[in-house]
Amino acid sequence: MKPITCLFIALLGAATLTCNAQTTIQLGAGNSTNNPTISKYIYSHFAEHLGNGIYGGFYVGDTSKIPNTNGVRNDIIAALKKMKIPALRWPGGCFADTYHWKDGIGPKAKRPSMVNRWWGGVTEDNSFGTHEFLNMCELLGTEPYISGNIGSGTVQELSEWVQYIGSDKSNPMSELRKQNGRDNPWKVGFWGIGNEAWGCGGNMTPEYYANEFRKYSTFMANGGSGKMFRVASGASDDDYNWTETLMKNIPHDLVEGLALHHYSIIDWGNKGSATNFTEKQYFQIMKSAMRMEELVTKHSAIMDKYDPAKKIALVVDEWGGWYDVEPGTNPGFLYQQNTIRDAMIAGVTLNTFNNHADRVRMANLAQCINVLQAVVLTNKEKMILTPTYHVMEMYNVHQDATLIPLEIKTDDYVFGTEKLTAVSASASKDKQGVIHISLVNIDPKKEQQITINLGDNKAGKVTGRILASGKLQDYNSFEQPDKIEPKAFNSAAIKGGVLKITIPAASVVVLSIN
Repeated sequence: MKPITCLFIALLGAATLTCNAQTTIQLGAGNSTNNPTISKYIYSHFAEHLGNGIYGGFYVGDTSKIPNTNGVRNDIIAALKKMKIPALRWPGGCFADTYHWKDGIGPKAKRPSMVNRWWGGVTEDNSFGTHEFLNMCELLGTEPYISGNIGSGTVQELSEWVQYIGSDKSNPMSELRKQNGRDNPWKVGFWGIGNEAWGCGGNMTPEYYANEFRKYSTFMANGGSGKMFRVASGASDDDYNWTETLMKNIPHDLVEGLALHHYSIIDWGNKGSATNFTEKQYFQIMKSAMRMEELVTKHSAIMDKYDPAKKIALVVDEWGGWYDVEPGTNPGFLYQQNTIRDAMIAGVTLNTFNNHADRVRMANLAQCINVLQAVVLTNKEKMILTPTYHVMEMYNVHQDATLIPLEIKTDDYVFGTEKLTAVSASASKDKQGVIHISLVNIDPKKEQQITINLGDNKAGKVTGRILASGKLQDYNSFEQPDKIEPKAFNSAAIKGGVLKITIPAASVVVLSIN
């Protein structure tokens, strides 16, 4: 039986039992040479031509009255720099396999328009294209991750895009780039070869896609300068056959990463409101989010069969919560609010990725601005940071730090006849020797008394930050933009190599120990 501390209270003549749940965490060796590095790219993001993600989100154009640099909002630049965004995936998503890059270069007045058939049927004028995206990445201090079109494109089209962007030699594509105002090549290492090839990317079989990947990857190679990191369109959720087929059929010198997509969702046909939800719906979405542990473990095991040295990365380049759109908005724009529930999803998911840093070396939250589990929402000149933003900003201390393995024993969050692990955690040591521990208590009713045995990890002072609010349904609005934001957490104490804290229900805490 797990230990519990209980308090009997007389209430209306009857005894009521309330309990503080108990969690014990044992940290492993922080200096082991076997501990993997938590890649900063786990904290990457995704910007698709979808709704107001690009236009009205990142990009307002250089004639806008909203303060901007080359059309990119200055407040967005500042917010994302503070959050530390390592890589940004573009232009999709499903949009990627309908996007023809040459439509988005040259004088904007001469760029052809197209219909965005996937997202609302709106007209895409291609005013935000290759130059705008890559120049924006330079402003943000982030690395580009470009998804190439293999669904409706050609091998030549994608290989020429690689040359246009990255070639430092004199050739037709580099000369075209110079004509369009960019003399020096950009550095783009990350390339996705198609997106969701099993679905909107062409409804391919894994065998067919594996052959297509081999072909595209071959002709893309050596088109630009620098090392290329090619990501294969991977499985949806638990399609383990897809992963097995690709790992078996794609030569490992042609691929550096294999993707995985998983969204936290209740029911695809009835996703529920982003803000008006019951505890049952909360439990269901957390059950879906925490399934990431199983998916990463099982896909990694398949990859280990064919790649025991773990040279190929697992790239979870779409993840996050997906709900019904906000009332009155275009259903194809996927605009949803962001509550404490989303902070819980972000916290437990990032802990999972950290703890599997030996194989997971990139992940991209879907999506960055105004779409799905966004970190930023905009409304004309106004901008707000969401609870998800704050979690990712708090967690950025793990970027490129050394993973400290841990063992956790925790009570369960029980709802009806089902249960979930109440506390999620991950730990790391940065280059300055500071230990960081991220903790999430998903139980919306019970605080958690946590005992952390630090083991051989030396510790003297502990500081922390906490993200919490009164209700799971709380969110930041344009009227109350700072309702939810991190606060100092000062109730942790170290004595004799043991750290003890109590964290509230439905909260995220990040501790720093040195």
